[in-house]
Amino acid sequence: MPNNQFKKSELYGFITGVASTAIARRLHKKFHLSGLNLTIEQWGVLYHLWKQDGISQQDLCNATFRDKPSMTRLVDNLEKAELVKRVASKDDRRKNLVILTQKAQDIQDLCYALADETVDEALVGVDDKKIEMCKEVLKVVYENLA
Repeated sequence: MPNNQFKKSELYGFITGVASTAIARRLHKKFHLSGLNLTIEQWGVLYHLWKQDGISQQDLCNATFRDKPSMTRLVDNLEKAELVKRVASKDDRRKNLVILTQKAQDIQDLCYALADETVDEALVGVDDKKIEMCKEVLKVVYENLA
């Protein structure tokens, strides 16, 4: 096997989740230690709702790259945790909009602080130029495959 093929397979493994998984595990641990009973998947949904509250489940699927059944389970569990509620759309009765509750709004700052802290820990010793280069490369990879 040519040497460059081995390096490409290492890159593939890294891009597909090693770093992401490590960050997610650390963030989940921080959530748990802070008394937040949130999964990383739930955090992803809340993150998008904090950016734009009152969007449809389909919009959440698109934003988080999840399928409809997965999103339904996530929203069901967030409802049980009293972090979101579903409200019928006034414009289209076939759609449910997902709305943040006060409880979800109350934990937003803590969640963001824990996420920022985790990313800061992950990037210790990484030069800003390398971070920007990495973002550019990953953007190209995504666009090539989108």
